[in-house]
Amino acid sequence: MYRTNFADKILKFTNDLSSVSIDLPDKFKLINPYSGKQQAAVCKITTAFYQKYFDDTKPRRLILGSSPARRGTAMTGVPFEDAKHLQTETGILIDQFYINQSSSKFLYDVMTKYGGSKKFYNAFYLGFVCPLGLASINAKGNEVNCNYYENKKVQNLLLPFIVHSLRRQIDFGIDTSVCYCIGSGENYKVLVNINHQYHFFETIVPLEHPRFITQYHPKDHDKYLEKYLNALHHESC
Repeated sequence: MYRTNFADKILKFTNDLSSVSIDLPDKFKLINPYSGKQQAAVCKITTAFYQKYFDDTKPRRLILGSSPARRGTAMTGVPFEDAKHLQTETGILIDQFYINQSSSKFLYDVMTKYGGSKKFYNAFYLGFVCPLGLASINAKGNEVNCNYYENKKVQNLLLPFIVHSLRRQIDFGIDTSVCYCIGSGENYKVLVNINHQYHFFETIVPLEHPRFITQYHPKDHDKYLEKYLNALHHESC
């Protein structure tokens, strides 16, 4: 009898995300890669990627970012993975996709030092507190990236979806003894508050966002890399 594996559960989740629609205030909108213009390519990429690294029933620990970047994961569908790297991994060309190189580059450094992508993904699943992207219109009328916690009304409207999505991700087969939070500021504060109410995780470990490291503390790259590795290795012992 076939047993649903980790990859199957992820792909069922992303497929279900394709039908999500949430009314937000003017000047805010959700960006959904699973129902967007390149839905077919995203489906092929996510299927190939997750079947490559998660084709088993092994428990993993959860690493959560805030929400997908507007022109990054909110288009590719795979958290924190660079478009060029995804092409290498899956053989699928994604001409129009772009992701913040600094974030993915730092996390690739973490994966390499941890022992490579296979070993890393064998132990961890990368996801988001809010798994769909968010954009807002700024004062100049331009569409810009936005985090779910930047506007209180938006955050409150998204909260039921966020809680439901966290439950779904945990149901993949997550070891809930520890969760790692990418973003040691507002994302961490919100996740801790949610956890106080719903008791999803025994402990949450905050880690600085790669963009914060690469943009503001590039000379401390090795220090933060060591911090990530110490946290991941320590809690995995």
